[in-house]
Amino acid sequence: MTEVLLTEVVLRDGLQDEPVTVPSHEKIRLARGLIDAGLRSLEVGSFVSARRVPQMADTGEVLRALPDVPATLHTLVFTERGARQAIDAGARSVRLVVSASDGHSVANAGVPTAAALDRLARCASLLTAAGVAVEASVATAFVCPFDGDTAPDRTAGTAARLGRLGARVIHLADTIGAASPGQLRTVVSAVRDAVPDVQLGLHLHNTYGRAAANAWEGLALGIRRFDAALGGLGGCPFAPGASGNVATDDLVDFFHREGIATGVDVGKLAELRDRIGLAVGHRLGSALAAIPAVPAALR
Repeated sequence: MTEVLLTEVVLRDGLQDEPVTVPSHEKIRLARGLIDAGLRSLEVGSFVSARRVPQMADTGEVLRALPDVPATLHTLVFTERGARQAIDAGARSVRLVVSASDGHSVANAGVPTAAALDRLARCASLLTAAGVAVEASVATAFVCPFDGDTAPDRTAGTAARLGRLGARVIHLADTIGAASPGQLRTVVSAVRDAVPDVQLGLHLHNTYGRAAANAWEGLALGIRRFDAALGGLGGCPFAPGASGNVATDDLVDFFHREGIATGVDVGKLAELRDRIGLAVGHRLGSALAAIPAVPAALR
């Protein structure tokens, strides 16, 4: 049976764009619930400016409260300061984040892509020296809200630089959910040629309703790592039009219906989805959120 690894990003990508700040104790409780539901990879926050993204100011506290859990806990880093904060908080796995397009890089990181990569090189050196595992995410890998379609060779070149920095897993992000399966196929092919020894993952948004089609295309291309946010929560505060992530509950349901193993309990996800909805104060956007109960046959 085909198996996939899902990384739950609701505690980071899901909450970073919300107008409310969820208390640390509730984030910790949600993290434990997600792990109990079978998720073995979670993003729990990002070490970024608390002024720009106040929802992530407690990332260190959340990370320190979850020692020795049976899951890999990832945090995001953009700068040397963030890398040092991650090390001080005891992070064991960090994702370096860079945008393939200059427009989004300036909006998100304050500098063009080349300068952001130079900065990440210093981050990678610090993290590697501290024994922290390094992964990477390439934002706007397919389409940029400022620059339009991202050239495949630009995404491939960005991935190649990240590979040279030591990232052994690179996630390609459809930041505004505008990519098509054909576009995904072209970009993934270019990236594979550039970094043949690196594992690839997909970070999909469902803005235009294409996430399931893109996930299916990713599977056909041999990708077995997918990011998702429970209830479809989230988006990038620095990317106009970057509405919700692909929903973990919808993606698990989709994979299970196709005989693909995730190790995740859909019923437990439903309970957690309701709690997250209460925490942020609004209904979530996943398709399953509109269904009162998921039949056991579909779990």
